[in-house]
Amino acid sequence: MSLKDRLQSDFKEAMKARDEIRKNTVNLARAAIKQYEVDNRAELDDQGVLAILTKQVKMRKDALSDFEKAGRTDLLEAYNKEIEILMEYLPKQLSEEEILEIVKATAAELGIEGGKQNMGKLIGAVMPKVKGLADGAVVKKLIEGIL
Repeated sequence: MSLKDRLQSDFKEAMKARDEIRKNTVNLARAAIKQYEVDNRAELDDQGVLAILTKQVKMRKDALSDFEKAGRTDLLEAYNKEIEILMEYLPKQLSEEEILEIVKATAAELGIEGGKQNMGKLIGAVMPKVKGLADGAVVKKLIEGIL
């Protein structure tokens, strides 16, 4: 079953179960996918759908800090629940330890032992290896720690 089919099925299940948060979250994700397909006149495969879902999660995570600053705990809870729902569709994320191992191995391959000037080169080499499996901000933080 493709991711789009799974989203459609889960949307129907959420409607039947009267789970408003899940229904709305899945529907917003489906709308973002449909919007991309209409704009680009292309049918998305599972990789494309994953990219859209990852972007949706990132948008919500970015908004969390703004809600915290504004003291909007109601929106904070709702967005955390939406992130949790969307994460069910994404591949299991790597732990910081696993990411750190990949970063160290890549640095060794490239012969990078330190220096902030090598940060761009190292990020450029690590990101394709962890694409979809790790948050870019976490990767950047770990690379900064090593350099």
